[in-house]
Amino acid sequence: MNKTYLGEFEELILTMVAVIGEEAYGNALVKEIKSQLDRDVNLSAVHITLYRLEDKGLVKSQMGGATMTRGGRRKRYFQITNSGLNLIRDLQEQKLKLWKLLPQLRFSLVRA
Repeated sequence: MNKTYLGEFEELILTMVAVIGEEAYGNALVKEIKSQLDRDVNLSAVHITLYRLEDKGLVKSQMGGATMTRGGRRKRYFQITNSGLNLIRDLQEQKLKLWKLLPQLRFSLVRA
């Protein structure tokens, strides 16, 4: 079986495509990541990552209609595939398994 590995940013983008659903396109991903994680990401990096995920078969895309607000340009919408969904579920299981192995962390207040 050919195992697919993702980098942290690829995993983030794939997960956010699943979260956003049918309205997932570059700018929407940038805004949602900022909103949910307070993290700034570069639109070009998001697009490059989306195309890489599409090459891996984890997302698929289709062109939306042209709009006047975009000067007649069309948006490319992305949707997670079954393979992508299975992969993020596997990643979630792996992370939860590791978190359960961590000993209970105890934090104490350090007084100066």
